Amino acid sequence: MSVPHPDPLGHALLDYQQGQLDATITVLSNVAEEEPLPASYFFRSLWEMPELEREALEECRGYVLDLGGGAGCHALELQERGFQVKSIDVSEGAVRVMQARGVREVALHNIFDVKPDVTKYDTLLMLMNGLGLVGTLEGLEKFLERAKTLLAPGGQILATSSDISYLYEDEDGALVFDLNGPYYGEVEYTMSYDTQTGHVFHWLFADASIMQDYAEQAGYEVEYLGEDEQQQYLVRLTLRPEREAQNQNA
Repeated sequence: MSVPHPDPLGHALLDYQQGQLDATITVLSNVAEEEPLPASYFFRSLWEMPELEREALEECRGYVLDLGGGAGCHALELQERGFQVKSIDVSEGAVRVMQARGVREVALHNIFDVKPDVTKYDTLLMLMNGLGLVGTLEGLEKFLERAKTLLAPGGQILATSSDISYLYEDEDGALVFDLNGPYYGEVEYTMSYDTQTGHVFHWLFADASIMQDYAEQAGYEVEYLGEDEQQQYLVRLTLRPEREAQNQNA
């Protein structure tokens, strides 16, 4: 099955789906050494998921929009539980895999292309450090505004992100980064698989403090639901009542 070039993630997922179980993506970034990412990770079952992801699935409600659906492991689990789920991804290969695996509503979109429908979403789900899809702090600000047009009354955003300040610690444990430069959690990535190398893309790792600042400024209430040993956290964002009323009247 052909996929337009370049889509290294999509090619790896398609190869795994078709039986190449050792398919592995190579991930390059500007903050860490080259890392392998097995395609199998995108096909994990519920009990292979980290605890924060399982908790996020428990917290879902209503009509769910799964942002960055990958191979559809979260959407499929939610469908099994009786949820209506729409899953989107920018990878055409990923979209094909999700369709083949039985995800009922799938679309080829990035998170900023999603148009508000007559039917709104009760949960926007962003897992696997999924908040990173916004790319940058500017993208986070833009996304939080866009989300207001997608959320149903009482709706929520469930997202995971991480504090990666530990990458900037010196031998004494002190943080060393340029306070006048870009935010340290704005990372550039490239993925490679087989003979394909994808375009450089931005990914945001937002520490809890800056997440709270941006969310509150945009009119959201912030609730931290959990944190793991890798400094990854799960956050729930809901619009403050007065902001939700303004949003519904807009």
